[in-house]
Amino acid sequence: MKNIYITDLDHTFLKNDLSVSDYTKKTWNSYAKESIMGIATARTYMKTAQFLKGVEVNAPMILLDGALIATMDKKIIKMTTLGRDATDTIIEEGWKFGIYPFVLALDDAKNLRENFVHDKVLNSYQREVLTRYSTADNIKIEDGIRGKDENFKIVYMGEEELLRELHEHFLDKFGDSVKYILAPETYIGCYFLTILNKDADKSHGIQSVSEAMGFDLDKLTVFGDNFNDMGMFELANTSVAMANAQDEVKDLAKIVLAHTNEEDGVAKYLEGLKNG
Repeated sequence: MKNIYITDLDHTFLKNDLSVSDYTKKTWNSYAKESIMGIATARTYMKTAQFLKGVEVNAPMILLDGALIATMDKKIIKMTTLGRDATDTIIEEGWKFGIYPFVLALDDAKNLRENFVHDKVLNSYQREVLTRYSTADNIKIEDGIRGKDENFKIVYMGEEELLRELHEHFLDKFGDSVKYILAPETYIGCYFLTILNKDADKSHGIQSVSEAMGFDLDKLTVFGDNFNDMGMFELANTSVAMANAQDEVKDLAKIVLAHTNEEDGVAKYLEGLKNG
């Protein structure tokens, strides 16, 4: 039975400038013939494919925090989404706090195209995020944002205190009928609150990939750094936290690396396995 390695992208596999070093590519790819090599990320298919040029991925990818499972050649394995009415209700409740979200929604299943939808009303953190997508052609601006037929996730960005209040409000309003991820957004120094279908997360994504490929979870090693990785840490036989991971993630990990994502921590761990 093959070993399985699944890694988060941001602040884990990618450097802070969103690149993958030649050393990491070479080390990762050297495992691809004998092992199952996969990705579990909050990113869309489009961005993931862009970042992973030259990287061997031979398992369906866990995308959008587990809301979408798809292969690199755009075959959809599974979607776990929020409906239009549920999304509209969440947006309406959020606006009571004076904040609109980003909505990541399916646009074209055949070509695996996701839309990144936002309202005209933006806070400073959202505006900064959008500067990183200045060349993207899938951004849609609405005057009074609404849900779509298939919504992968809803993402609020703002100050920690506001998003904690919003999180508590949603818990009171919706309970556990949806899934919440509240975590630091370390690129721009704020917090994010992601809302997903209750069955959409990285651990459910790994189980879907396992069913599609028939691999043994006892052979699974996962890499991560943030709160949205904790579910797959609980599922995997070997969980590996980066040196730059959140403290709660380190506490849950079986192994905490001495190296950060900037120091090619994933690749150095894999190289260490080969060298005994």
